[in-house]
Amino acid sequence: MKAVVLDGFGGLDVLQYRDIPKPIAVPGTVLIRIKAFGINHAEMHMRRGEWAEAAPVSGIECVGIVEACPGGEFAVGTKVAAFMGGLGRTINGSYAEYTLASVHNVAAIESELSWAELAAIPITYATAWTTLFRNLDLQPGQTLVIRGATSSLGLAAVNLAVNAGARVIATSTNDSQFDRLIQMGVTRCEVESLQLSAQLPDKGQIDAVLDLVGNSVVVDSLRIVRRGGKVCLAGWLGGLDPIPDFNPLLQMASGVYLTFFGSFVFGTPQFPVSDVPLQAIATDIAAGKFQAKPSRIFRFDELREAHRVMEANEAKGKMVVVHDDA
Repeated sequence: MKAVVLDGFGGLDVLQYRDIPKPIAVPGTVLIRIKAFGINHAEMHMRRGEWAEAAPVSGIECVGIVEACPGGEFAVGTKVAAFMGGLGRTINGSYAEYTLASVHNVAAIESELSWAELAAIPITYATAWTTLFRNLDLQPGQTLVIRGATSSLGLAAVNLAVNAGARVIATSTNDSQFDRLIQMGVTRCEVESLQLSAQLPDKGQIDAVLDLVGNSVVVDSLRIVRRGGKVCLAGWLGGLDPIPDFNPLLQMASGVYLTFFGSFVFGTPQFPVSDVPLQAIATDIAAGKFQAKPSRIFRFDELREAHRVMEANEAKGKMVVVHDDA
């Protein structure tokens, strides 16, 4: 089968097109004929050698059709999404014509959406939904700040939070994106900064913060929420450096909650893929409730260009790659 293989770590040139053996399904796995897959920042870090683990074939998610499933958990021909469970990290991932995923990381997802539109859903919406409705326990009428709202994960969180009846304050480093966010139902936009808390008139009254900027601002996020408010750290748009000189006694407000979510836990007993309503999300997207189309669509032979766009921060949303037969 055709695949893109990491030939070492570094720039775009390490993404090499090669023919490799097609994987063989064994009990507990699902062989998927890939139709399309999303592009993720994690894959850029893997390509650079900045991630703890990186399989020869990258790619942490895909959508496609079941070709084989020895255990019978999914019927051959079923339309499915697969994400995490070691894909692209400890086992070959989705940058290929086929992938072999754990049954625990596969979900049926029947929809009339195109393969490109379906590919924009799995890991992005699963992560956004889990952070909002499990970690933050977001309720209708609550006020939520989404830091890094114009990232693909941020845009998915905006869609889900607005649809759930929350009042959303969104941040971006680029105010040219504010009109788009307002059209999506955001109540207010703020320019992202290291000291966002100082510029919010409703600081101390906010119910929750979804922090996708990361360690560089998480202490500031803790200053934003009310007593009993929650902060969920779930992204690193600001880089992977550790929180500098964090001292909870001096820097963390009393009575607030800090939680973390990493999508690598999907498929484990405590975070089953079945917990995420992917089918309902796809149905809502098909019904026009969300603005969830991919920002850019690439062919399989354009994968290097997709990485270039991602690295240059030109994505402006979720980018996907589609195979020629999709």
